[in-house]
Amino acid sequence: MIRQAASPGARPAKVRRPDFARERALFKAGVWPVAGCDEAGRGPLAGPVVAAAVVLDPKRVPKGLDDSKRLTRARREELFEEICTTAAVSVVSASPERIARDNILQASLWALSRAVAGLPEPPRHVLVDGRDTIEVNCACEAVIGGDALIASVAAASIVAKVTRDRLMCALADECPGYGFESHMGYAVPAHLKALEDMGPTLHHRRLFAPVAAAALRHTRVIVTDGMTHVEQETVTVGTFDLAAK
Repeated sequence: MIRQAASPGARPAKVRRPDFARERALFKAGVWPVAGCDEAGRGPLAGPVVAAAVVLDPKRVPKGLDDSKRLTRARREELFEEICTTAAVSVVSASPERIARDNILQASLWALSRAVAGLPEPPRHVLVDGRDTIEVNCACEAVIGGDALIASVAAASIVAKVTRDRLMCALADECPGYGFESHMGYAVPAHLKALEDMGPTLHHRRLFAPVAAAALRHTRVIVTDGMTHVEQETVTVGTFDLAAK
């Protein structure tokens, strides 16, 4: 399809920001509490996936809520503190062990369901970012791009992102040399190089292809008296449990 070029001086399209309209409509219909849910960390090679559920106070909706990916780190931190002060919040993480056992999608959905279950008051309606609904004891809507459209989902995306970033910075102190504090476990060149040089840690997702390949490179096969032994080098620093299994 041929697109016409924008005329000189034309104003750029206005970016839509999340609003409280959907929650407010449910509130006026007598359906409350309404929880927004989102997760952070499906794509990285290391660390947990973190899910958050948030019920905003209709009278104290923080200003400036947005998809966490569209906010600066400093602004996310500010909003995180305001959300945790004014809203009901629940956070659950799924460990690399659970991700390996269940796969990343199922581990994410499990964490989202557990986050909803952890709210102080059971919600009557849940709005979750993405294509998949989750197992909850009430109505649930999956909204693609919900973190950029719905205030409570945006709030959950911020809480999940900030929580996970803090966990990865803690891991960086325990696992020096991997750069977790800068890339948060994503497959950037510096992280891939560290995997190649040092091998995976216990906090890496062992079934993700780059991690599996690095583990294979750091595996030694030893034959002694006709017996074959396989030794795999694994960095064991940072063994404290950051995430629910």
